[in-house]
Amino acid sequence: IVRLGEGVAENGRLSDAAMTRTLAALEVCAAKLRKRGVTRFRGVATEACRLADNCDDFLARAAEQAGLQLEIISGGEEARLALDSCTPLLEATASHALLFDIGGCSTELIWVRLTDGAPPEVADWTSPACGVVSLAERHGGDQVTADTYDTMVAEAGALVSPFVTALDIGDLLAGGNVQMLGTSGTITTIAGLHLGLPRYDRAQVDGFRLTSAEIRHQVARLLAMNFEQRAAEPCIGVGRGDVVIAGCAILDAILNACPVNSVDVADRGLREGMLLGMMRADDLAL
Repeated sequence: IVRLGEGVAENGRLSDAAMTRTLAALEVCAAKLRKRGVTRFRGVATEACRLADNCDDFLARAAEQAGLQLEIISGGEEARLALDSCTPLLEATASHALLFDIGGCSTELIWVRLTDGAPPEVADWTSPACGVVSLAERHGGDQVTADTYDTMVAEAGALVSPFVTALDIGDLLAGGNVQMLGTSGTITTIAGLHLGLPRYDRAQVDGFRLTSAEIRHQVARLLAMNFEQRAAEPCIGVGRGDVVIAGCAILDAILNACPVNSVDVADRGLREGMLLGMMRADDLAL
């Protein structure tokens, strides 16, 4: 976990330390690409680079040091890629879905229209600048008190709720016609904790359904832990022990704004969306 967006929300710039960590990881990736003879590659940057004044410097260093050409994609494309990857998990019985992707510096919310016989359609989307790294930087991530957690939920809710309110989906929710689908480390982590996995296993998590009560039970467990206890959880680890609470706060805010009985978990996202797009561009069978 490189945390490229560390400090961006406060300073508007990528820090030297964050760039150094990320470039080191990109060099490892580049070596693996060369070893496997990869001839087609696409690498993208998201909210941290959209926000940072010095992102062009970072992209230039990535090209020079790792030999990788990265592109900054818009929030709209990020939303479309996430939906593309998650399409197989959408339910035919629902008329709409709310897909969320909780990232490091932003959270994507995608309102999806589902029509029989037609591909899912992005009806609306938003990308508020509220992610696990930026929220944890503002409020801390070691021993988070109940009051601090409530403040984090309220801050995230102030950015999430207006979008959901504007959708005017009360009748759809009452009729059970909205599927909620989450992708990102927060919801996959909670699924892993709920399942009691001794080691994270994508095969058990991807497509799993959590009730809202089960989610909030795991959030309460995490809030009762300190950093060391959270880091010791096999589905969290040291690299995410301080940001997982911020992710829970954003998820709580989403559930408050859009109260559903369950959330479907997707261990898939931008990477899979990009792969599907590249396969289509090459006329490969999906």
